[in-house]
Amino acid sequence: DVGFEVEWAQNGKICVEKFEQSAPGYYDAVLMDIRMPVMNGYDAAKAIRALNRADARLPIIAMTADAFSEDIQKCLESGMNAHTAKPINLDEVLSLLKRFIMQEKN
Repeated sequence: DVGFEVEWAQNGKICVEKFEQSAPGYYDAVLMDIRMPVMNGYDAAKAIRALNRADARLPIIAMTADAFSEDIQKCLESGMNAHTAKPINLDEVLSLLKRFIMQEKN
């Protein structure tokens, strides 16, 4: 409803594969769940950051119910740019997306 096109990945491995197979610059950001089967969000973020691509530094925002300070720190240490807690506050997510996408484009 706010102008974003969204793609869904059922787990972190699929997320990394979708990113790897996309044209550079195709994705503007990744909203990353932490608790996923096959590959968790921490490992998926690290895998994206490790790719030899110009766009591997795209914004990755954790969206998780894990909201203790150590959870937030672990997200940042795994290469994510920000953290938002579930239940999701849409205004907060949109604000983070706007901030990081605009920052990335400048």
